[in-house]
Amino acid sequence: MSRDARPDQPRNLRSRSVLSGQAAASAAEMENALTTQPDTTAAAFFDVDNTIMQGASIFHLARGLHRRKFFTTKDIAKATWQQLYFRIAGVEDPEHIAKARSSALAFIAGHQVSELEEIGEEIFDEHMAHKIWPGTRAIAQWHLDRGQRVWLVTAAPVEIANVIARRLGLTGALGTISEHVDGTYTGELVGEMLHGEGKADAIREIAVREGLVLDDCYAYSDSSNDLPMLSLVGHPCAVNPDSTLRAHARANGWRIRDYRTGRKVALVGGKGVAAAIAAAGAWRVLRHRKSSTN
Repeated sequence: MSRDARPDQPRNLRSRSVLSGQAAASAAEMENALTTQPDTTAAAFFDVDNTIMQGASIFHLARGLHRRKFFTTKDIAKATWQQLYFRIAGVEDPEHIAKARSSALAFIAGHQVSELEEIGEEIFDEHMAHKIWPGTRAIAQWHLDRGQRVWLVTAAPVEIANVIARRLGLTGALGTISEHVDGTYTGELVGEMLHGEGKADAIREIAVREGLVLDDCYAYSDSSNDLPMLSLVGHPCAVNPDSTLRAHARANGWRIRDYRTGRKVALVGGKGVAAAIAAAGAWRVLRHRKSSTN
């Protein structure tokens, strides 16, 4: 640098500093102007499997646990075949799903709550982040931008539901609760699986607690099993719907959003919950092994 340039350096630095300060102040002013006042009467409730995320969250969880040697390749292969069968057959029996869910949760018996929470964060990055439907994520953000609270409502374990909600910047999550004593899972459920009418009951409780007007609220799901939840609010929407839900939505003038195209329709059509809950086959084997070694 030449000597002639040196006298200007402090002045240039001061100018840059002033510009930086002005830019920061302008950004703060803009952010404040764009801040949305909270909407205290409306909220949005989203199912997870095949609504927020392609496939079933509990199956993605199983894949991550398989990598961590919670069960064998043979176990996961059996679960994968069962998942494929359910996708092709389109079978979804609520009683079967409930039993499968309960059995599936037994795989965490004896593990620490903190352990599953930590693993859940890793599994989201490995298997779930790239499975989020951009279209549904955009809808959730639209609600947030309007100052509305956004909850996930899912039959999946609440631990993994909380991870998804936190990573997406949502208000929170409602999910199936696993019993734990002194921070260790027992392998049993607290109450019932959060499914069907149970989701509607949970939303009613939140509405009372938060002072929500259900006619002002929104709900999103892909499954006809979530009709109780969808029918509860004033603004229901079918997302990637199964055939029964699509027909019901059309008959009742509900909005329909389908983000599947081509081959994806065949792969994820029907309810991913029932499909991926077939992973319970692997977890039942694990449960048997744990009990036989104790």
